[in-house]
Amino acid sequence: MAKQAGKHGARRSKMGGLVVFVVVAFSGYLLMTNLRVNRSTTVTSDTSQLVEQRVNQVNTLQHEVNGLASQVDTLNKMTSGNASTTSGSSDDAGSATLLPAVEGPGIAVTLNDSSLWQKTVGDSGSSVDIDYYVIHQQDIEAVVNALWHGGAEAMMIQDQRVLFNTAVRCTGNILTLQGKQYSPPYTVSAIGDPDALTQALNDSSAIQTYKEYVRAYGLGWKVEDKDTQRFPEAALLQPLRYATVPQEGSKQQ
Repeated sequence: MAKQAGKHGARRSKMGGLVVFVVVAFSGYLLMTNLRVNRSTTVTSDTSQLVEQRVNQVNTLQHEVNGLASQVDTLNKMTSGNASTTSGSSDDAGSATLLPAVEGPGIAVTLNDSSLWQKTVGDSGSSVDIDYYVIHQQDIEAVVNALWHGGAEAMMIQDQRVLFNTAVRCTGNILTLQGKQYSPPYTVSAIGDPDALTQALNDSSAIQTYKEYVRAYGLGWKVEDKDTQRFPEAALLQPLRYATVPQEGSKQQ
């Protein structure tokens, strides 16, 4: 009986050790899983900080691009010599890498979300209604198109010059412009004849539709005359090229 009890006791010891091993291993697995989850949660919760860091990087790189473009433009002028006086104006414009700073009178148009949307949407319980109370991409595009039609000589959206390749993109009411993101209010500034620019806004059918939403849903709309506006220089990442009329007898490629 003693031997049998000893053998049975040994089996219990081995089984207990196996159970302990499984428990420890499983606890280690849970610990590692928890660490991974916490690490991913930390990254997700810092999204706003990451976005801010990316915006700062874009600003730094844009500043460097503007500086390099200014140097290239200066070197082009120094090396061109007399060739710049004999070449056509279209060639000069095509070789430019920097959009020069400009100054003059004009207007500034400010668009903003409605201050009524939180209360109205909260009362109705419908998220669909939000679209009526926030600024959209087509609203900004309508202002830009109207100002160009009104003879704007230069334009800015927020703190950026409007270039030939500028594209307005909105996700919800967040504006993305050349790698940077902006929240409302949005300001579109234009240099030109203030009266002509204002008249172009009034004549635009898209702006007239927007003003209906201003009256119905409280969207922000403000037009200000500016005696003097100064737009900074901006780098052209791709030089402008203009079409020319071919000479008689020349071969077209």
